[in-house]
Amino acid sequence: MKMKRQKNHASKIFAMIFFLICVVAMGCGNESGANKIGGNEANRAEEKSLSIDERVEKILSSMTLTEKIGQLVMIGVQGTEPNADSLYMLHQFHFGGVILFDRNMESAAQVRRLTRGLDEGADEKLPMFFALDEEGGDVVRMSDALTPPPSEAELGARGDSEAVHDWAKKTGASLKEMGINVNFAPVVDVATDASFDTRSYSRDAHEVARLADAAARGYEDAGVFYALKHFPGIGRGAVDSHREISSIDATKDELMAQDLVPYREVFARHASDELNYFVLVSHLLYPALDDENGASLSHAVMTGLLRNELGYRGLIVTDDMEMGAVQNHHTFREVGAKAIEAGADIVLVCHEYEHEEDVYMGILDAVKRGEIKEERIDESVRRIIKAKLLHLK
Repeated sequence: MKMKRQKNHASKIFAMIFFLICVVAMGCGNESGANKIGGNEANRAEEKSLSIDERVEKILSSMTLTEKIGQLVMIGVQGTEPNADSLYMLHQFHFGGVILFDRNMESAAQVRRLTRGLDEGADEKLPMFFALDEEGGDVVRMSDALTPPPSEAELGARGDSEAVHDWAKKTGASLKEMGINVNFAPVVDVATDASFDTRSYSRDAHEVARLADAAARGYEDAGVFYALKHFPGIGRGAVDSHREISSIDATKDELMAQDLVPYREVFARHASDELNYFVLVSHLLYPALDDENGASLSHAVMTGLLRNELGYRGLIVTDDMEMGAVQNHHTFREVGAKAIEAGADIVLVCHEYEHEEDVYMGILDAVKRGEIKEERIDESVRRIIKAKLLHLK
């Protein structure tokens, strides 16, 4: 966090020192989990009589608008231990998830303390998503303490689906031991000659789908969420989204015949367990689908194509809103509201606390102005609650 940000929040952060002391000392907070889903013994006994959908509605009805909006944002934090800044952010804005980077990770035991401390210090009704990008190859975290999986290109060259499954299961199990319950992998982009690199299984769309399904089964066996990315496909992209937006000059028929094949095939094979995984949406512009908005801000892409046409009913998460493809063209107050209105369930903001707060406040303000109906917020929060009820015990 920048120094000026620390000064602006000095009085607020001071009040949060209590939470830091509690977490470090393990003397308070939600150590027993009594405030989380499932709760204490009396709550658990009562909930046994309720269906999963009844439990979702019970939790949803108990949440304030500010709590609901917090579930729609996943943030990055600074530091390797829970601290006043990170606990302030989680407690004040009710954020529903945290993504970790090497800046947060030193050892498996330390990461476990971090995830537990953040979850307890947040003191929310729902447990948190803790996510990581552990793709393999060039995109891995804490490589000196974790055994990184091979690159997708290497696994794709072998063509061995069982090896893909086994690596996903091994990776998922390692993450789960540290309290990480979401891996933003596998990459299911279909490579072109121009873009083929270590992040793609193959240039053949059906081969990508076959190996992505093997990875999905591996993560499911390990008991962690996974994410198919980067919808609707960045294999044709010529510009890194971290720097600037890229336009994909392909017709819808071309996208359906190649880039979208892995999504359609994995969706079909996992139609009964869509709440086991996410679809992560890119920031690229697809003029054949929407000639004004990048995918992560496009109603045509996320709602029209992904939800309505392809029939996906699971969780949609955006790529990091701090990438140049977005922040060079929009304010952070705009992007969260625009993404949620377009159909995203979770907006990802990975680095700066100021940006994370702005995204949250932008969504809240849009609801208060009537630009986003609370029913739209509830739609996403229902999916999130149900996923957490089913898989985060």
